[in-house]
Amino acid sequence: MTTVPTTVNRRALLTGATRGIGRATALALAASGWDVAITGRTVRRGEGRDDSDTGAGRTLPGSLEETGEGVRAAGRRCLELVADLHDQVALVAAVDAVLDAWGGIDLLVNNAVDTAPGSMVPIVDLAVAQLEAKLAANAVAPFVLIRAVLPGMLDAGGGTIVDVTSHTATADPPGPVGQGGWGVAYAASKAAAHRFAPLLAVELGDRGIRAYNVDPGYVETERQVVNAAALGLVGHYRGAPPTVPAAAIAWMVDHPETLENGATVRAQKLALVEGLHEDWRTA
Repeated sequence: MTTVPTTVNRRALLTGATRGIGRATALALAASGWDVAITGRTVRRGEGRDDSDTGAGRTLPGSLEETGEGVRAAGRRCLELVADLHDQVALVAAVDAVLDAWGGIDLLVNNAVDTAPGSMVPIVDLAVAQLEAKLAANAVAPFVLIRAVLPGMLDAGGGTIVDVTSHTATADPPGPVGQGGWGVAYAASKAAAHRFAPLLAVELGDRGIRAYNVDPGYVETERQVVNAAALGLVGHYRGAPPTVPAAAIAWMVDHPETLENGATVRAQKLALVEGLHEDWRTA
């Protein structure tokens, strides 16, 4: 099994790091000795707003500023880069900024997703433009970043790419939207991105590229907590804290010998099996 060469530098680029799984992963990587460049749209504390189907513009905690403070508090370097998934120029510029500042990227974590309306819309109500937007943000944008980091990784003899995917990419919903299900636009976009890791492993594994999908399971992010309180659904859906998939990702990238290249990793199961996180489940 090919392993990524050990380097003095541990330089990661992580998207969607203002809150949720992204923020938790940035802090977990920093605690594991990684310098972490982070992207997002919310720059300063207090500026976050929920633009999702049910978000109603509610204020959300988290920002690049706060995540950057957490990374530096762990003794690691951080670059805070503003980038929207719908802005391919900004995404490539973020990669270039890391390469200019740190000389390379050893790990790319594609975590960010499009949160605009369309993720929870039934097929009969879904606009073509909404489907196109989800595909552009959740499938094309990660590919733009992969294409941007690959030349440097290949020149260095290897690198790791982690795509945070979703149960919706491979599973059928238990019911329609509003009855335990999810919208086809979100599912289709995550399913498309789900194919990158195995094909990267097949095509470039012998050149030192390792790629994985991470299925985080249901996670109670800040967005879910805020919306649950607003909609009277506190305690209705029970999930893992964002620190669970974060712990799994930080462990995975340091233990490539335990994982098949191109594999899909169930983050919550891995965290429990390897004892990476205290048990968050309740009876």
